[in-house]
Amino acid sequence: MKLTVVGGGSTYTPELVDGFARLRDTLPVTELVLVDPAADRLEPVGALSRRILARQGHPGTVTTTADLDAAVDGADAVLLQLRVGGQAARTGDETWPLDCGCVGQETTGAGGLAKALRTVPVVLDIADRVRRANPHAWIIDFTNPVGIVTRALLRAGHKAVGLCNVAIGLQRRFAAHLGTDPGRLHLDHVGLNHLTWEFGVRLDGPEGEDVLPRLLARHGAEIADDLRLPAALLHRLGVVPSYYLRYYYAHDEVVREQRTGPSRASEVARMERRLLELYADPALDEKPELLAQRGGAYYSEAAVDLAAALLRGTGSPYQAVNTLNHGTLPFLPDDAVVEVQAAVGPKGPVPLPVPPVDPLFAGLMAAVTAYEDLALRAAVDGSRERVFRALLAHPLVGQYAYAEKLTDALIAHNREHLAWA
Repeated sequence: MKLTVVGGGSTYTPELVDGFARLRDTLPVTELVLVDPAADRLEPVGALSRRILARQGHPGTVTTTADLDAAVDGADAVLLQLRVGGQAARTGDETWPLDCGCVGQETTGAGGLAKALRTVPVVLDIADRVRRANPHAWIIDFTNPVGIVTRALLRAGHKAVGLCNVAIGLQRRFAAHLGTDPGRLHLDHVGLNHLTWEFGVRLDGPEGEDVLPRLLARHGAEIADDLRLPAALLHRLGVVPSYYLRYYYAHDEVVREQRTGPSRASEVARMERRLLELYADPALDEKPELLAQRGGAYYSEAAVDLAAALLRGTGSPYQAVNTLNHGTLPFLPDDAVVEVQAAVGPKGPVPLPVPPVDPLFAGLMAAVTAYEDLALRAAVDGSRERVFRALLAHPLVGQYAYAEKLTDALIAHNREHLAWA
């Protein structure tokens, strides 16, 4: 089994490789190809990846290359984890929106739109090359903003599924609170990428007992602390929002914090420099503890589970994925991409039925879905007006004066990545 990782020079990659090594029975990878144009990152990451496999007695091979076409040739699945523009672009995404009093974040709001505009054309080109090399290969997208990128891929007819680690991260935290095995917990995980809520936490499958009320009663304060939201809000909602909902539910508070504290981008850049130094040590043959602070926790488990289901029909029976709505949430268009639990197999994901959604949550999903549609049009077809319309539609922007100013700032900071600008 050949897997190709586009963006293989990412500091995330050793987390992924560690999962391949530990979970070899679930996903027996024989050849792993890491492709990245940045040789200064790719070589130390590739070398560490080989040492991780060797330490755990995994027989698979790891090769590194900058040649995308060679990398995807014969691949059974291609994982996308690239960052167009690198950490410098992320720093911009997190800073210039603050000039308008809007949240600076790389996956939502104005910064998230900038990332989508940089990313979608590149990903579509990669996907076309994958399809030419092997039309049967699955594309697993971990590249943010996952919802928009996955929608672009599916709209273009590619075999693609979007993946995020929010659901598996919450599953693991909830299991720790309840003192049970994570595999027993099935989350009623509903929404869009980075706009999800846990409407239920069930024991032993989607029809099992819902222990969310018990979880909130006993551990609501701890869960709220992790999300940096008031415990009283969780009790009033009766659900657990993802931590990305803080950008909506506490927008102005977040902006004040961002204006006074160091940006997440600067922290990640500093962390990445240190990680690459560690990776270059030939004595290191396991993922370092520092990697846990980088983000992407449990990414490897989620990726292995999804790839095993798509390629072998094995793995967990239900998984939280990004896929076409097709009536799952009747208040959204069929071609919207939703993040829900699905039965996943070689033919792709089939979303599980979702009970009626309270308008409090459905309304926000509908508004962000409309924004994502406009964002995708801007990413594919370009133009200043399309960017303005997407920003005006976003709930975190909304006002026309802000949308005008942010449009100019977005183009100015991203011109080198926008073919139409």
